[in-house]
Amino acid sequence: MALLRDYDIVLFGATGFTGELTARHLATRMPANGRWALAGRNKEKLEAVRARLAEDFPELADLPLVMADSGDPDSLRAVAEATRVIITTVGPYLLYGAELVKACAEAGTDYVDLTGEPEFVDRMYVENHQTAVASGARLVHSCGFDSIPHDLGALFTVRQLPSDGPIRVRGVARSNAAFSGGTFHSAMEALSRGAQMRSAMLARRKVEPKPSGRRSKAIAGKPGRDKVLGYWLLPLPTIDPAVVARSGAALDEYGPDFGYSHYAGTKTLRFAVGGAAGVTALGLGAQIKPIREAMKKRVPVGEGPSESRRAASWFTVDFVGEGSGKQVHTRVSGGDPGYTDTAKMLAESALSLAFDKNPSVAGQVTPATAMGDALLGRLQDVGIKFEVVG
Repeated sequence: MALLRDYDIVLFGATGFTGELTARHLATRMPANGRWALAGRNKEKLEAVRARLAEDFPELADLPLVMADSGDPDSLRAVAEATRVIITTVGPYLLYGAELVKACAEAGTDYVDLTGEPEFVDRMYVENHQTAVASGARLVHSCGFDSIPHDLGALFTVRQLPSDGPIRVRGVARSNAAFSGGTFHSAMEALSRGAQMRSAMLARRKVEPKPSGRRSKAIAGKPGRDKVLGYWLLPLPTIDPAVVARSGAALDEYGPDFGYSHYAGTKTLRFAVGGAAGVTALGLGAQIKPIREAMKKRVPVGEGPSESRRAASWFTVDFVGEGSGKQVHTRVSGGDPGYTDTAKMLAESALSLAFDKNPSVAGQVTPATAMGDALLGRLQDVGIKFEVVG
């Protein structure tokens, strides 16, 4: 039953680079009767975003603006109670996100974000999952490049395999794009908080139920050469394997014993070695606050590449799935993953929650669990390709 609220969707963080791209995508895909608004703490900046939107979409000249601040719980509660779905691009989420998740869980308001921060997601589960189950809210984290292509791509892949036996899937991501300042800042914060991240993970394990008669897990991969894809593989320490494994735990179609491993793929060993060295250097630098802050200043939040640079960017995620003696190679592909396509994924996730017929779930859930087929269709409609390669 649809909530009787002022808005269908409110976008929090529209004054940032990715936020404004998300607003532009919403403008092209919002149903004619859809009601939406921009939210933030700076009225002048919100008005400037609205004015830029109205240059291309004159009907948005009077798009509602809602004042809310991540540091003001009362304002967040008010905006959550006024809308059916909230999108937020305001990160790092560990610093700015918790109060908004709480407000949505209490108000029965659906929520989507871009976070790739495992500690934040685990903390939000412990603090808000049961409240959201009771209120009916769907709290869906990681609705950008972390982790839509991997989560929906794994779902697409397992559907090509028999579900009566164990299934193993590996995902291999490749791209030529620059990733966002927000993503970089979030990654640096996460790398600096290893002990806190482990503590949040263990706290979640104590309260999160396991599937009955089935199991689903993220599998730590090893570097090496993939004989099927022909790429050198470098395990990626991202949130994506955990998200995919949680979908596997929630959905029977992943079979009785599901495992997922996640990699970056390179064509040459030299690039794989260089990538490993780069990740190691970032991890070490993140442990020392002056170095961490200096590196963050080199990649500012709120700024992004030019339109021409984004237009030339691409990503692929190849999946190799194996189960019951069958092997399948699938691929998810699209354009600029860090900005343009992330904005598409985020906006389409919110639109799906607001307007599609989806599974009856509540609480903190994954994109595949919350939206599955509806989101797959939407992503394909906006140019993100899902295909069986072999």
